[in-house]
Amino acid sequence: MVRWVLTAILLVLLTACGSAGLLPNNQLVKKAIALELSQTQQQLSQQLDLDFRGFEIKRLSIEQEQPLNIDSLPAFRVRGTYDLIIKLPKRRLTQPQKPFEVYLQIQQEGKTWRLLLPDKASKNTQPVWRSYLIQ
Repeated sequence: MVRWVLTAILLVLLTACGSAGLLPNNQLVKKAIALELSQTQQQLSQQLDLDFRGFEIKRLSIEQEQPLNIDSLPAFRVRGTYDLIIKLPKRRLTQPQKPFEVYLQIQQEGKTWRLLLPDKASKNTQPVWRSYLIQ
């Protein structure tokens, strides 16, 4: 009986230690959101002829991290909220409690993460993912 309890405790500790470094943290999620926002910002700047001066992400709150597999690699769907501050030449716009959902995938070597965006042009039942290195 004692052997079973010790084995169970050891398995829990090993699992916790092994996966702790592989979970997305606030800094990684901020970088992923910033990468996605910068792409959107570039498109809007060109289409609307706006002079964006950048943005800030504040008060990021991760509410859910759902593990899944995308293209046979471990990934996470991360959901939560953040406050967005958009910088314009003469003012700043604030959007509080903005919801987000990002897909993050750790690469095989376990050192780098990628932002995955579903390709909206794809008509397949299975989503086709575009992948961007998060630096």
